[in-house]
Amino acid sequence: MRKAWITWLFASAALLACNGGGDRTHAVAPAAETTATEQSDANTAIVIPTSDGGLIIGSSETGGIDIYGLNGERRTQIAAGATVGLDARPVGGGQSGWIVATLDGATNRFRLFEINENATTAAERTARELPVGFSAESLCLYRDARDQTLYAFALGGAGQVAQYTIFRTADGRLDARHVRDLRVASEASYCTADDATGDLYVAEQGVGFWRFDADPEAEVVPELIDAARIGHVTEEAGGIAVYNAGDASYLIASDASANRFHVYDRNDDHKLVGSFTVTGVEAAGGLNASSFGYGEGFPQGMLVAMDDENEAGTNYKLVSWAEIARALRLNAGTPQDPRTPPESSVAIVHPITETTPVETDGDSADDPAIWVDRTNPARSIIIGTQKQSGLYVYDLQGNVLQFLPDGRMNNVDVRDGFRLGAQTVSLVTSSNRTTDGISIYRVDPATRRLVDVADGIQGTGFVDPYGLCMYRSRTGDTYVFVNGDSGNMRQYRLTDAGNGRVRAQQVREIPFGSQTEGCVADDETGVLYVGEEDVGLWRISAEPDGGTTPTSVVTVEGNDALQDDLEGVALYDLGGGRGYLILSSQGDNTYAVFRREGNNEYVGSFSVVADPATGIDGSSETDGLEVLSANLGGPYSGGIFIAQDGRNISPQEYQNFKLVPWSSIAAALELETRR
Repeated sequence: MRKAWITWLFASAALLACNGGGDRTHAVAPAAETTATEQSDANTAIVIPTSDGGLIIGSSETGGIDIYGLNGERRTQIAAGATVGLDARPVGGGQSGWIVATLDGATNRFRLFEINENATTAAERTARELPVGFSAESLCLYRDARDQTLYAFALGGAGQVAQYTIFRTADGRLDARHVRDLRVASEASYCTADDATGDLYVAEQGVGFWRFDADPEAEVVPELIDAARIGHVTEEAGGIAVYNAGDASYLIASDASANRFHVYDRNDDHKLVGSFTVTGVEAAGGLNASSFGYGEGFPQGMLVAMDDENEAGTNYKLVSWAEIARALRLNAGTPQDPRTPPESSVAIVHPITETTPVETDGDSADDPAIWVDRTNPARSIIIGTQKQSGLYVYDLQGNVLQFLPDGRMNNVDVRDGFRLGAQTVSLVTSSNRTTDGISIYRVDPATRRLVDVADGIQGTGFVDPYGLCMYRSRTGDTYVFVNGDSGNMRQYRLTDAGNGRVRAQQVREIPFGSQTEGCVADDETGVLYVGEEDVGLWRISAEPDGGTTPTSVVTVEGNDALQDDLEGVALYDLGGGRGYLILSSQGDNTYAVFRREGNNEYVGSFSVVADPATGIDGSSETDGLEVLSANLGGPYSGGIFIAQDGRNISPQEYQNFKLVPWSSIAAALELETRR
């Protein structure tokens, strides 16, 4: 919460100075209203399109779920306990109908339903008891545009904001798995999420309105949109809704104490662009908005507002958005059909395995490398750095085989074919920030363990060595590249010290303008690729006499698919000088793919996201990564991709590494696989 309150303090100054369009409050009249709920209890209602017009689905607390036509008449009721909040999304997958998620306030648990398109049939599909573990206030749904995964956010009276993924079980029912916890300081009363942008908005009753990133892998840095007393909210923050109409997108939020609604322009940094009241409506309850055209009465969509001061009993008022836009002189935009899922340009893959988490919290796991057992590829190992304590060795199932507490290891790499005395061995090197040197090991193929063979401390001269990668030249020499906190990179030749040990001798220094870390050397073409974190990717000859002036491959500024920091970089070898470079775009949790050959053309990006069925979460804030085209058997017959996971969630654990078959990435981006 420390970051949240820092954000709040900085935002407060801006709110005090911002008048926006809030000086005048306009009045609009509802175009229709629903029949009163039977128990005079209500919270939130939503509007959905149907083949014969539209429906209002409302929470009726002790009455469960009420379903109304657009004329306001109740069509049916669904027993759902004490429904304190609800939301809905299309079933998807080429099927019609809607998934309706509710929170039962009497038992504080989720209940999940399916209704057909016109609500003529409804059935509960909850696979099992789904308690949220706190006093439930409300909920909202979010569907990830990248892979259509459905999430639910449950809100609590003590500020809880718990995120769950909703998924199908083998028998077609609906289950939910806890993903992560967000939080505000006091009662979280309402929320809404925009599937197209990934924004989650939360109303904290006594404070104001917050924006979070709905992606469960995103960093939790809330943004304060408006605040009570110091902003435009009088005292109490009420319901909240998003009106997304393409080029026009607004946040509507209830200033409950003043009985009015504020409208913020989401395309203009949430600037307040106007306020309005709805005739006869107390503005304390839940809200929902849709830009879809619902006939003559609602050609540009509507706002649905709960009214608990209605003389005949609590009900929902339906307000034409065209009237709100006319009163506030807003661009109403282009109507959007909520049944049409938003598109994403980023391909999606899922991990099938993850390694055991490292033993300490915080920024710890960093960079992986793979040693291939040529005689039995299934016995290959993953070597991962723990930059607080040492090196891990894992099998392909993610189990720990060895841990070496040899220092704060940052990056690691491996090369075969090094002649050490009478043996030909595989060498593993790692940048060691405890010794400020290069740690050197050989792989014992019989035990799949690492054996220290460094001829003492192999100093780098850097105060903090960061990135490291290895290169085996066509001459048969083996080299290590190491960069430091100054931006410079140094190249070392590895030599047999004559006593079963290995020594590193500096042969070149390559200057860069700022911090570098990720690098990979292409042994076949003799090219070294280096990531300058805030700038871009560079290439230069990997040979010691290859000069000191790199050539730019791509820049953050010149490619919208990249967001700094640029971290790990690895090479998938198709043979014959062809293949792909994979670069970690840490700022947006994606991985950019470039061609190995030619001018390293950009071919696409992918994300590693959670698999709801297995419960393995995705990877985010990735530092180091590795990719290999060798046939490791089974799901990795076409190769493997491994990424460090900076936020290991679901359940929340220390950092680890995620394993993805190359075949999944190749299929998602229509790439080749080595045969």
